Amino acid sequence: MRIIELKITLEDVEPTVRRTLEVPADIRLDRLHLTIQAAMGWQNAHLYQFCVGEPYQLGAESWVTPDFVDRPEDLPADKATLEHALAKAGGAGLTYLYDFGDDWTHRIEAGEPGDAAPGHIYPRLTDLAGSCPPEDVGGPPGFEMFKAAMADPKHPEHDDLKDWYGGPFAPDTPESDDLRVEVLKLAKRWSRKRSARN
Repeated sequence: MRIIELKITLEDVEPTVRRTLEVPADIRLDRLHLTIQAAMGWQNAHLYQFCVGEPYQLGAESWVTPDFVDRPEDLPADKATLEHALAKAGGAGLTYLYDFGDDWTHRIEAGEPGDAAPGHIYPRLTDLAGSCPPEDVGGPPGFEMFKAAMADPKHPEHDDLKDWYGGPFAPDTPESDDLRVEVLKLAKRWSRKRSARN
């Protein structure tokens, strides 16, 4: 199995929110979506799109939630692999867009394919920085307001947002063990299916 290291950075937020993943080169894009969701801490509650270059470019090829193909340039994400998408993207790069209301844009940087390490199952979350914003917080501007309110007990929205979120929020300290476990669950489920096919 060939493995590709991906550095996935959430754009337009501070502090930096980044995840480093090792994934099979032939992972389908719908499974890569689930892997990114698990690694970031998203809840898979919205539509998504993998884009050649930047999101919303007219005529640019993209791979979308399989049930929501509605433009000629939209292709179903369950019919394409990461290596195929990277080859199509070329120098324009690949972007992952999640939640078309909040527009969370993730820049994907891909390393060169290499061999799988013995004793590991994939995908793997190998490094992470920054806490993912909560769902439905209002995109990057809403996240800025959320962080300010959560950091200031005297902020008029502090108590309501703390109740809504379910406790305090630490932007620099992601729940690394929980996120690694969620990615590992996917790896175990998919490795069992792969083994059953062989």
